[in-house]
Amino acid sequence: MSTFHEELAEILELEPDEITADLRLEDTSWDSLAVVSTIALIDELYDEAVSADALSKCETVGDIDNLVASFNGGGGNG
Repeated sequence: MSTFHEELAEILELEPDEITADLRLEDTSWDSLAVVSTIALIDELYDEAVSADALSKCETVGDIDNLVASFNGGGGNG
């Protein structure tokens, strides 16, 4: 489990083992506060800025992983 996924689990009020690539964000506590918290998390872990617009287009955890990988040299593991 990556640090990113562990922290994302906390943001989404889930257990870390519940964070999977196919987890639909609409089935979690994904709201505007979670988006802002995830933006801060990405900035903290990867020193990259992601827009709320780009993040809010994500439908699954896998979509967020792909977004992170797009500016993290394909890593996205935290």
